[in-house]
Amino acid sequence: MDFSPDFFDNLPMIENKASAGYQGFEQGPIRPPSEARSLLVRVTRNCHWNRCAFCPVYKGTCFSIRPVDHVLRDLDSVARHVEKLALLSAGPGLLLEEDLRAAFTALPPEETASFRAALSWYLSGMEAVFLQDADSLVLRPALLIEILTQLKKLFPQVTRVTSYSRSATIDRIPADQLRALAQAGLNRIHIGLESGCDAVLTAMRKGATKEVQIRAGLKVKEAGIELSEYYMPGLGGIDLWREHAQDTADAMNRINPDFIRLRTLAIPERTPLAEEVRAGRFRKCPDLLVAEEILLFLDILEGVTGYLASDHVLNLFPELEGRLPGDLPRMRELLWGFLTMDPEARFIYQLGRRLGIISRLADIEDLERKAEVLAEARRIGATPENLDEITDAIVKRFI
Repeated sequence: MDFSPDFFDNLPMIENKASAGYQGFEQGPIRPPSEARSLLVRVTRNCHWNRCAFCPVYKGTCFSIRPVDHVLRDLDSVARHVEKLALLSAGPGLLLEEDLRAAFTALPPEETASFRAALSWYLSGMEAVFLQDADSLVLRPALLIEILTQLKKLFPQVTRVTSYSRSATIDRIPADQLRALAQAGLNRIHIGLESGCDAVLTAMRKGATKEVQIRAGLKVKEAGIELSEYYMPGLGGIDLWREHAQDTADAMNRINPDFIRLRTLAIPERTPLAEEVRAGRFRKCPDLLVAEEILLFLDILEGVTGYLASDHVLNLFPELEGRLPGDLPRMRELLWGFLTMDPEARFIYQLGRRLGIISRLADIEDLERKAEVLAEARRIGATPENLDEITDAIVKRFI
């Protein structure tokens, strides 16, 4: 059993083996922070949905699926360079600069990109691979299995192969095909659930309902694949923050993902949501309300046994993470501490965190950091009254 033919027929700009020739090794623009040490293998280009109102990444681009033989050539190129690097060193991390420079200089131009990727991965231990771009599972399972099989053959030491996917895509994949992908080596999938609230999902043009999100998440887990679900605090705006928190927590309770990853909303100018803000149709939550929303989300979580991660620079509270349910009391206490904090101290934390001067709530007790934040506040004219505007501008530069 496979995808229905119309699913593939409706995908725009599909490439096949008769299309454009091999253009050399490719890597896409993004990957999860947790995949910083992974080899990035580009299976598709850009995003076939590309309609989410909050996402700036692929706007103005065309989607395409890379021919499998192009992906395999990328893997072969990396494998050749890894073999060369192993001969040059006494072990990972033990490479001489002059040897690397000589090896790099001797390369033809078309090999330099794969050499850089191989070097970075070699120095990172070569344990993980991330399949790019936004949704590698739109590839027919048989073709993706061909790529996974070659990965395993060339790099038997790899312990994790991961991909982004969309709930709507997973929902279309028959269970036996998903299990076959797991058996071929795909062992973690990242899904941008973002919200479990249908009103929010519709407004943000996610192309999936709460029930589709739940079905997809459960299907991934039933296939024996680790599941990482993303929750986007603030996505409901001022008008729907409560429903957003409640319904998202309910969806997580029903799915019980291995990871819940926080990705606080930011709104770059090049997104459709930025126009909604300018028109007054979307009112962005200030930090205080986002903290209250996350607290409500945590209060409703029940029966979730995975790990909650705050592994992105957009998040105001990097220490808001831990194993569920055991670490929930500590995380709730942290949020209460912020919400009940003296307003001046809270101002220092919010600005200091966004400026990179402060990393966690306890840092506001550091007199040197506190003085540095206050000096920077004077320099840029930050006050409690304009803090949200200033921190929004700072956060946009992170994306």
